Amino acid sequence: MSQDTAFDRGNLFLVGPMGAGKTTIGRQLAEVLGKSFKDSDHEIVRRTGARIPLIFEIEGEEGFRRREQDVIDALSAEKNLVLATGGGAVLKPENRAHLSGRGTVFYLFGSIDQLLRRTRRDRNRPLLQTDNPRAKLEALMAERDPLYREVADAVIYTDERSVRSVVKEIVARYRHMEKERQAK
Repeated sequence: MSQDTAFDRGNLFLVGPMGAGKTTIGRQLAEVLGKSFKDSDHEIVRRTGARIPLIFEIEGEEGFRRREQDVIDALSAEKNLVLATGGGAVLKPENRAHLSGRGTVFYLFGSIDQLLRRTRRDRNRPLLQTDNPRAKLEALMAERDPLYREVADAVIYTDERSVRSVVKEIVARYRHMEKERQAK
């Protein structure tokens, strides 16, 4: 898909690790830009009627990833959408292709310390239900950071920043990208 088509859809996709703020930032970003907002994990829960830890327990991570791929394919095909993806969405090449081909992708980067602070009490994160969440986050970031960067049009650093500040930066960068595209 051409970059023109990606911009014509008016979609913004947020990728990054769990705890980076994709859902919180995505909601406010959609409001500021007058777009609809969806979260791929929430959509999976809505469609299945089951919480993510239960899906992992019954179907394993691979079963969850298949469901996630179907949801990302469907949602990324919509127009004027801000989509917060799950932390592992970039693992599937098909998801990366849909995201980069159907919209503008922002990677919300957070340090391991920030991610730990934001996720330490959340029991809805099955991959972190381990004796050493820090080691797990470090391993996940080692695997996924290159994939986030591969798919991203821009990297946004979120450490020690307010939601409003991050949203303001994304809006400014997105509008600049739109102007550049229109000038071509």
